[in-house]
Amino acid sequence: MNADQRTFVIVGAGLAGGRAAQTLREEGFAGRIVLVGEETEPPYERPPLSKGYLLGAEPRQRAFLQDEDWWAGHGIDLRLGCRVTGLDPANHTVTLNGFEDLRYDRLLLATGSRLRTLTVPGHDLHRVRYLRTLDEADLLLADLQNDQVQRVVVIGSGWIGMEVAAAARHHRKDVTVVARGQLPLSMLGPEVGALFRDLHRAHGVHFRFGTEVTRFRGTGEGVSTVVLTDGTELPADLVVVAIGVTPATELAEMAGLAVDDGVLTGADLRTSDPDIYACGDVARIPSSLAGAPIRVEHWARAYDSGPAAARAMLGQPVTFDAVPFFFTDQYDLGMEFSGWLPPGGYRRVVFRGDPTLVDGRVPEYLVFWLDADHRVLAGMNVNIWEVADRIQALIRGRRPVDPQALADPTVPLDQLIH
Repeated sequence: MNADQRTFVIVGAGLAGGRAAQTLREEGFAGRIVLVGEETEPPYERPPLSKGYLLGAEPRQRAFLQDEDWWAGHGIDLRLGCRVTGLDPANHTVTLNGFEDLRYDRLLLATGSRLRTLTVPGHDLHRVRYLRTLDEADLLLADLQNDQVQRVVVIGSGWIGMEVAAAARHHRKDVTVVARGQLPLSMLGPEVGALFRDLHRAHGVHFRFGTEVTRFRGTGEGVSTVVLTDGTELPADLVVVAIGVTPATELAEMAGLAVDDGVLTGADLRTSDPDIYACGDVARIPSSLAGAPIRVEHWARAYDSGPAAARAMLGQPVTFDAVPFFFTDQYDLGMEFSGWLPPGGYRRVVFRGDPTLVDGRVPEYLVFWLDADHRVLAGMNVNIWEVADRIQALIRGRRPVDPQALADPTVPLDQLIH
């Protein structure tokens, strides 16, 4: 078949899928591209939803990957508000909305992830919110700008939970964070989790650690109380549930693809079916750093793996092995994190600079996580910019470093890179 007559279907019109469609055109693919998304919005980036847009500091439009008419202008058939309900690899077809069959030559699964939800009594009360989509961000921003909403309870102390807490304090709300563990951001370990706890406390956030939610109480007006397992009853005008996500692997499972906490791919992002690829949150991709396939739920993985998958679909040689990367903005803290930290996988934390708050403000510093052999597993730059490449070079080097030199700001990082 002439390459210009092929049909490439991308399931998932988020950042990963949108970037893949863009790249197909940029690489000269002249065939048919069908980009299918369950949401009614064209492809957009999610970080603004819990950062600039939720603060009211950035316009809604800034989240979008392209202007709405860009997609049609580049010959991309964008099917919004459309659900893929079936996938038949043997016949190379997907079923849209339960009845329309669409044939593909190559298929990309960019289905992302789905929110974990709380199903305790009262979970369906008004103003029990989640934050994953732009529509949900619209509702949450309206709540935070509503003078009738003063008491906010955030369930969960991961990245989204802590960013929502910071945004709520920016809007001058009374904020309590409920967490199962004893520190926020437990994936970073206690040394750094304590820094984020202290940062939020310095901005007036209250924490209830070591407990969970048993029920929500309320009236026709909405939620009014959060009841915890330790017996505490927290008054609430707004609840934001941020307890993580799970990969959206339903289609892959339906099709009999290899799935294990995500759709398993090779380094070329090809799944166990030779004509189906996967990228973004849903893909579990081999990693030389981890020594095993990993699934990463951050912006950079979607941003980078979408184009890589597109090139692989075109038959170009692709080896995707990016260092995991993400960023956060909370109050006056701007941070970039590079690397991979499996649970309990590090032995030592090294600080370059003093992380102690100064008059309530966040200083400049770097943090490194080392293994037992003094190799850098991950690094974080706080309020220091244009160093992520050097941190990633240290991580990729996989060689021991002198912890004292790593902690010494007078020793250039370049001298430690092998």
